[in-house]
Amino acid sequence: MGAAIAIAVGVWWNANTVSHLFIHRPFFRRRSANACVAALLTAALGFPQSLWRDRHLAHHRGVRYRFRFTRDMALQSGLVAAIWIAMVLAAPEFFALVYLPGYVLGMTLCAIHGHYEHAGGTTSHYGRLYNMLCFNDGYHVEHHRHPSAAWSTLPRYRESSSPGNAWPAPLRWLELTRVLAALERLVLRLPCLQRWVVDTHARAFQEVLAGEIPPRDVAIVGGGLFPRTALVLRRLLPDARLTIIDANQANLERARAFLEDDTIGFVHARFAHFPCDLLVFPLSYVGDRSTVYDRPAARSVLVHDWIWRKRGTSRIVSLLLLKRLNLVRGCLP
Repeated sequence: MGAAIAIAVGVWWNANTVSHLFIHRPFFRRRSANACVAALLTAALGFPQSLWRDRHLAHHRGVRYRFRFTRDMALQSGLVAAIWIAMVLAAPEFFALVYLPGYVLGMTLCAIHGHYEHAGGTTSHYGRLYNMLCFNDGYHVEHHRHPSAAWSTLPRYRESSSPGNAWPAPLRWLELTRVLAALERLVLRLPCLQRWVVDTHARAFQEVLAGEIPPRDVAIVGGGLFPRTALVLRRLLPDARLTIIDANQANLERARAFLEDDTIGFVHARFAHFPCDLLVFPLSYVGDRSTVYDRPAARSVLVHDWIWRKRGTSRIVSLLLLKRLNLVRGCLP
């Protein structure tokens, strides 16, 4: 499994970095030298570099790709076929159980990457780590505006109006609320998962709230399909008044039925402002998360966030869930 994943990541990374750079700025002046590079990239990718080049340049021109069987494509296709046949003959088990699954997964990652770079309009990602590892691939808006620019110069073309996303393209699907909702529905069906989720969150809540003044009024934004936060805080803060605020009436009704607690308030509305001592935001919050952190709307604000986003007083909920709790304090009395 590890080898297959390594092959997948290798195919994805190569296609979107070295191979992509070579399309726009061939590495050598001599045609023969560039032909050798194209052959090496073809062998590494498992598909003809000329096919990738023609498709990608059609994408930049905004026209539909039309297949052309050229001499370069024939030679590169023959190279791929020869490598695959050699693997089948020399190591059939490796080819069938490791290389082929890794190759398919790598191509899937490439498709996801390409889709989310342009879903809803061409979008950039300005995270330092991703752009360092992927030769500024995140500067996608800038790349489309200046396709012949060297990768190292792309940050110079960044404009304040350029659409950006906190997620790199291959991981952008994680921000979709429907994915998180699907996981919530899975938890609702399995009592053992419910217990684990509540206990895991309870430990993180208890640690992050240790030493805080016990809140009297708690507002929970987005009760969700599975009201884990209300279950946890009902256990940890038995004297606090809990209110769940959700724009989805169906989710509120599910939470009401699950909790069966008349002391908990339910408000059908999109969150704007709610008077409380402790305000809790979910991982699936749709809104400006930076504002949540920078201008806390309550004395204390708890934010469910991804494990790599540490702010304020923070505790990891679960490595498996890739999740942490961040506590920030406001200036409100």
